[in-house]
Formats: sequence, structure tokens, C-alpha cells
Amino acid sequence: MGSTYNRPSITLELAQEIVTRAVARAVDEGGAFVVCVVDESGVQKAFARMDGAPLLSVQVAQDKAYTAAGFGMPTDGWFDFIKGDEPLRIGAPTGIDRLVVFGGGYPIAIDGAVVGGVGVSGGHYSQDMAVAQAGLRAVDEVTTV
Repeated sequence: MGSTYNRPSITLELAQEIVTRAVARAVDEGGAFVVCVVDESGVQKAFARMDGAPLLSVQVAQDKAYTAAGFGMPTDGWFDFIKGDEPLRIGAPTGIDRLVVFGGGYPIAIDGAVVGGVGVSGGHYSQDMAVAQAGLRAVDEVTTV
């Protein structure tokens, strides 16, 4: 029996590329967003707060990335996951620290392993989702090379 295991993690280079692409999309959207990329453990790896982005969006973006990496599912998937289950619907948002149940957070997976998460905040959650998805296109390019 081994005493350790290997866990893949996102590189700084890829995390920064995700932020760069997300910010480029945010500029196209005409808004001011916060973009956060965390590693597989939910620790911040890359970050940008665009000029004019709301202060509270800093924490929301971080929590979206944390939620996505921690559970391996997009934050917008949580609403459907809990809506028909009363104990989860009431308990999860208040009982699970940093859980976000609306769009803008996505896990980052490479070769089937969650290596991190991205979270975006600053607009309506549908805009946050579009900005985050633009950043995730960098992952698609890495995995198809």
C-alpha cells in the first residue's frame, strides 16, 4: 500500500492564458469582470480584477472557481441538482462554505482529471458564463495538441 498519490494540477502558464482570454471576452462584452483560476485544491493560481469591477465580485469569482474545482461540476449545475431535494436546497447554500449555485464557475479538466476551476463575476451570471467559457477555450487547445 502506497503512502502518497499524484494529483494533476493546472500550470501557471495555462491559468494565466485562461485569464487573458476571459478578460479579452469581457472587453468585448463591454463590462468589468473579475476572473479567478484556482488549482485542483481550490487555491488561487491566476487572477484579474478589471478596472471598475465591483468589489464584491472578487469574492464571488473566487468562490465560483472554488466550487467548480471542489465538486468537479459547473456552478450553474447546482440549481438543477438541488431544486427538487428540499434538504439540499435549504442546507447546501447555507451549510457548504463558499458554495455558489449560479453560473460563472467551471471545472478545468484535462485527460479526465479536474486540474482546477475558473470563476467569473461582474455581470449577470449569463455574461459571467460567456466570459468564463471564452477562457476555457485555452484548455481545449492544450488538450488537442
